[in-house]
Amino acid sequence: MARTREIKRRIKSIDNTKQITRTMEMVAGAKIRKSQERIENSRPYTTKMMEVLANLSSYVKAGKHPLLEVHEKQERVYVLSITSNRGLCGAFNTNIIRKTESILEREKQADREILLSVAGQKGINYFKYCGYELLSEYTEIGDSPKFEDAREIAAKIMEMYINHEVDKVLIVFNHFKSVMDQRPIEYNILPIEKDMAEGEKERVIRDDYIFEPSPEKVLYELLPTYVETLVYRTLMESVASEHGARRTAMKAASDNAVEMIGQLTMTFNRARQAQITQEISEIVGGAEALK
Repeated sequence: MARTREIKRRIKSIDNTKQITRTMEMVAGAKIRKSQERIENSRPYTTKMMEVLANLSSYVKAGKHPLLEVHEKQERVYVLSITSNRGLCGAFNTNIIRKTESILEREKQADREILLSVAGQKGINYFKYCGYELLSEYTEIGDSPKFEDAREIAAKIMEMYINHEVDKVLIVFNHFKSVMDQRPIEYNILPIEKDMAEGEKERVIRDDYIFEPSPEKVLYELLPTYVETLVYRTLMESVASEHGARRTAMKAASDNAVEMIGQLTMTFNRARQAQITQEISEIVGGAEALK
């Protein structure tokens, strides 16, 4: 009797957990749709900016702007690792941490000084526990990144690059391909590669642009905005990937709970049947003893 009660308590506990994971799966699914819409809505702006940069690159030399300047000595590297503030999202944070550690090891072997910043409480806790000194910590980004967040991050890294405090800026984040597929990637933010626009130059170059006051001035204003847009896009990609990873993890947890409940129910039925059989045998045995 005690065994059947224990099994029933376990079934109830797993069922309660299943309700929680199912709810979290539904919430993550709703947030994914909003994040996807934000990413898709930003694509026309990013595409048009790439077109304008492609046209500007035909008028202005690469060395005209400090963000296009490639530092002669590559001695200091700034790495921004984007994780999440919360867990229960599968291997989302683990993949980013491993990717970041491999980059840190690669740059260390190249005798470069590393300046590490981390966005997300999970990554901050891990790297602090491992003894890394963090230059900056970002924990207020949340589920809906604002352009002001990206502007704050971009302003700091651009200032450091222009002042030659760092020679290269890398961002590590999860690239959102689909709900089931999020991959950690490394993106070189600074210096801005001139080839990023030249690949499409022949197709998009137009002669009807009128630059006022001059191509150099327009480029000077546009490139910082471009860096801010790149940072903003990485934040949105990371948030969408987090929701996708959490939805996948919670769905797997819910499916496992259903499977465990099914197995425990079968075990309960067998235990109950054995108990009934034993009770019948005791009754029959008692009746035979009274004869």
